[in-house]
Amino acid sequence: MSNVLIVGELKDGELKKISREITSAGRKIADALGGKVTAVLVGSGVDKFAGDLAAVGADSIVTVNAGDFNAETWASLIAAVIKEKNPSVVLLPHTSQGKDYSPRVAVKVGAGIIADVVGLSVDGGKVVAKKPIYSGKAYGNFKVTSPIAMFTVRPNSQEVVQKAGAGAVETASPAAGDAKVKIVSSDLSGGNKVQLTEASIIVSGGRGIKGPENWPILQGLADVLGAALGASRAAVDAGWIAHSHQVGQTGKTVSPNCYIACGISGAIQHLAGMGSSKYIVAINKDGDAPIFKVATYGVVGDLFEVVPALTDEFKKVLG
Repeated sequence: MSNVLIVGELKDGELKKISREITSAGRKIADALGGKVTAVLVGSGVDKFAGDLAAVGADSIVTVNAGDFNAETWASLIAAVIKEKNPSVVLLPHTSQGKDYSPRVAVKVGAGIIADVVGLSVDGGKVVAKKPIYSGKAYGNFKVTSPIAMFTVRPNSQEVVQKAGAGAVETASPAAGDAKVKIVSSDLSGGNKVQLTEASIIVSGGRGIKGPENWPILQGLADVLGAALGASRAAVDAGWIAHSHQVGQTGKTVSPNCYIACGISGAIQHLAGMGSSKYIVAINKDGDAPIFKVATYGVVGDLFEVVPALTDEFKKVLG
C-alpha cells in the first residue's frame, strides 16, 4: 500500500484552488496504488478548511498552526509530518511559496523531486509525472526511484473531482527549528485583479496593442470574463505594462483553461509560458503569425475591432 500526502496552501485567509486540485490528483493516485490520502495545512486558522479537502478525497487532514510564511519554518514543519506519516508520494503546489520550500523539504526527507508537473498517472506501481521540457516545445514523462517521490504541480493543470474521503482531522505541533532567514517586509505590486498563475482565463496583449493607452480595451474583456490580464515580453519591454503581467520564458508560466492572445505574434519564448493552456484563442491581423500554429481557435482580424465585439457579445451572454 502506497499512501499519498499533499500540502495545501492558503492566501489571504482563503484556501487556494491548487489545494483542491492536488488533493483530487492525490486521490486518483492513492486509489491506483491502494493507499490513503493525507492533506497537510500549515498556517493560522487552517482547521476550518479541512472539510474542503475531505470533499475532494482527503482521508485525513493534519493541521499545523504557524505564523506568517517562512520557507525554512514551513520546510521543517512539513518534513516532520512526512517523516511521521511516511508516504510514498508527496504532492505540493508549484506556486511562489511551494517553489521556495519544496526543495528544502525534499532534502530533509531524502526524496527525489520533479518540479512543474502538469500530468500525473500510475504505471507499474510508480507515479509517472508529465512536465514541459525544452522551453515548452515538448513534454517528458519521468519516474522517481527514491522511496519518497515528490512532485510540485502547476496550478490549473489538474481537474477537481468531488470524491469524499474520510476527512479525519488531527492537529500536529512539530518543532519548527531555528530559521536563519526571516521576512522583514514585503513590497507587493498592484498586479492583476485576478492572479495570473491561478486564473482560469487570461486575456493577454502584445506589440499589436500599439501602446499603453489601449490596455483598457483588453481589460474590459478580462473584466467581463473574470479573467487575468497578461502581456508578452515585447509589451513589457516597451514599458506599456508592469513585468508582473508578463507571460513567457522570462515571465510567468500559466496553464489557464482559456488563453486569449491579442496582437501577440507567438515567439517561442512566449509559447513556453502559455503553451500548456487548455484552449488558446489567437487574435492577430497577420494570418501567418506563429501563434496560429498552436491556437485552438484563430481570428485573423484587427484586435481593435474584434476584442470590443467579443466584449459586447460576452456581456449579452453573461449578463
